[in-house]
Amino acid sequence: MTQMDDEEERRRGRRVLRDVLPYLWPADDPGVKIRVVAALSVLVLAKVVAVATPLLYKQAVDALAGDAPGQATLFALGAIGLTVAYGITRLFSVAFQQLRDVIFARVSQGALRQLALRTFRHIHSLSLSYHLSRKTGALNRVMERGVKGVAFLLRFLVFSIGPLLLELVMVCAVLAAVFDWRFLVVLVVTIAVYVWFTFAITEWRVRIRREMNTQDNEANQRAIDSLLNFETVKYFAADTREAERYDSSMEGYESAALKTAYSLALINLGQGLVINAGLVVVMAMAARGVASGEFTVGDFVMVNAYMLQIIMPLNFLGTVYREIRQSLVDMGELSDLLAVAPEVTDAPGAPPLVVRGGAVAFENVHFGYEPERPILRGVSFHVPAGGSLAIVGPTGAGKSTIGRLLFRFYDPQQGRLTIDGQDISGVTHASLQQAIGVVPQDTVLFNDTILYNIAYGRPEASRAEVEAAARAAELHDFVAALPKGYDTLVGERGLKLSGGEKQRVGIARTILKDPPILLLDEATSALDTRTERDIQSALARMGQGRTVLTIAHRLSTIMSADEIVVLEAGRVVERGSHAELIARPGRYADMWAAQRAAEDDTPTEPPRGQIRAAGE
Repeated sequence: MTQMDDEEERRRGRRVLRDVLPYLWPADDPGVKIRVVAALSVLVLAKVVAVATPLLYKQAVDALAGDAPGQATLFALGAIGLTVAYGITRLFSVAFQQLRDVIFARVSQGALRQLALRTFRHIHSLSLSYHLSRKTGALNRVMERGVKGVAFLLRFLVFSIGPLLLELVMVCAVLAAVFDWRFLVVLVVTIAVYVWFTFAITEWRVRIRREMNTQDNEANQRAIDSLLNFETVKYFAADTREAERYDSSMEGYESAALKTAYSLALINLGQGLVINAGLVVVMAMAARGVASGEFTVGDFVMVNAYMLQIIMPLNFLGTVYREIRQSLVDMGELSDLLAVAPEVTDAPGAPPLVVRGGAVAFENVHFGYEPERPILRGVSFHVPAGGSLAIVGPTGAGKSTIGRLLFRFYDPQQGRLTIDGQDISGVTHASLQQAIGVVPQDTVLFNDTILYNIAYGRPEASRAEVEAAARAAELHDFVAALPKGYDTLVGERGLKLSGGEKQRVGIARTILKDPPILLLDEATSALDTRTERDIQSALARMGQGRTVLTIAHRLSTIMSADEIVVLEAGRVVERGSHAELIARPGRYADMWAAQRAAEDDTPTEPPRGQIRAAGE
């Protein structure tokens, strides 16, 4: 890793901590602050009790060994009492730790929920261009690991690093007070070497873990892509090919995971060597003191107890530090995601869109997804309230881009779009989305019931309203004939339904939404002729009394539009009604003639001889 990479990593770590701390100490939630303070107070009590426990242990051993003044009977009674006290302090230490966890649980779980919700909302607020350039599986992985990393970091920053430092300070103070400075020096040197070794190896392991994350993302994404395209895999008998692609990703993950396992064994061995060397030196010094009469047997036992008490959290420190570094890596990816600014946002103080009739206008609109590749070049048109306009043109002319701009997935680089005279960039995005109903070429459904998918247009709608919308979309009879009716599950992306059935569900939920403006984006181009005719009638009924913009490929579907706009290379080259456009030579007349010729050449039924041959 270069120096620049290290600096970027540190910068990302600081940004992550700035993101996390408000969840631990929120300015507007005194209840959380009280819980944090209470948890820390209980934690301090637990550590004081833990550090005092070996002192009682020492007193009990000295009493039994006869190293304390008084009568023998008193020694025995004192030893019993001290042993009971020792047991009680250990119980209190455990009880305080559990109480601490109970108090802090609401803080950590609340933070987890808030961050997950914030991330989910942020992902939905990002522009379409971001989602088109990202892999859904990898994005989900980033969110999942990042949120879990926050939970870990919150817990262990509060309950591991801070408490460990507090315990080490108290133990060092006791050893310096009861024994002498040499014990303190050995302890400090042992801890320093241990921490240096742990941090150095962990930095190396973090880089390996980052590589493992990358391979994990790739394997997960390939698995999701393959499963989502299950039918395509089967069409091309590509099961083996898909398995090989997945295995190649898992091979990279396996290699990184093995490096992680080997480095873990190395760090555990090194930590054991350092800590046990320190333990042996301290115990040898204590044993020599006992032999010379400088210390009691209880002192020897107490030194051993303190060293073991330190070893346990130090061993844990290695794990905690590794996990914290990994959490910072995972949270860094999440922080990068949260740092992505949405391209399309509401202007400060933007009012909601007020739709009086639904008149739509494009005024000299210029737009390109990339600056060097313009798509629309000065497009202008006007659709009066309740009117209909169709947009046609060859592939790449910019037809679908017009729909995306109207729904404000993007903002134009020049010109403006208005609805009833209101610039859509100056109104709230939510009110704009509510005013426009979209029926796309491929309706994608949620993996839920037909009822849920139709009611998605207006979740508060009653069952009767949902069924009415289904009737208007000519869907009700089909649904009623299903064994589970409206409670039928449609499968992932609606794959259990045919193309026409999915389109009808999409139309039904748009009817239920009841928007004043409709955008039909090649809503029937992927359907057969008969299904297209049926759905066209449903669309025609849905468009009554609404402003309708239709993006079409088949010209026969837009003959009744009030006006037709012909796009070519991002410019309006013709406009007029269907009758006007075919009456004069031009691009539309050529397209109409070509489509009519193609339809005439397409046989509606194969010759009988061919049918018999196929049957034979």
